[in-house]
Amino acid sequence: QVRLVESGGGLVQPGGSLRLSCAASESILSINTLGWYRQVQGKLRELVATMGSGGSTNYADSVKGRFTISRDNAKNMVYLQMNSLKPEDTAVYYCNAYINYYFQYWGQGTQVTVSS
Repeated sequence: QVRLVESGGGLVQPGGSLRLSCAASESILSINTLGWYRQVQGKLRELVATMGSGGSTNYADSVKGRFTISRDNAKNMVYLQMNSLKPEDTAVYYCNAYINYYFQYWGQGTQVTVSS
């Protein structure tokens, strides 16, 4: 089991920035893919960004150029830097660790609200 704890959410004005952090309970070198997902009430959870063990990244079209996923292997941390935030970015953001199809783990989620 991998425990994930997110932090960094909050209320931000449009155009502002926020950095989300996710602390993993074990070495992230053992995790195939780390990612960030988000969910709005009444909507399906959607992919925001992922990073494979080899360093490859994948972003949702809606956040390309604005969000950046990164990791610090020494600290077992994964981050999501969010810039130029828009009201439509408002959602609960979840950290995800994908080991394989049978073993996937999620954090508790952190609320991000973009509003003036």
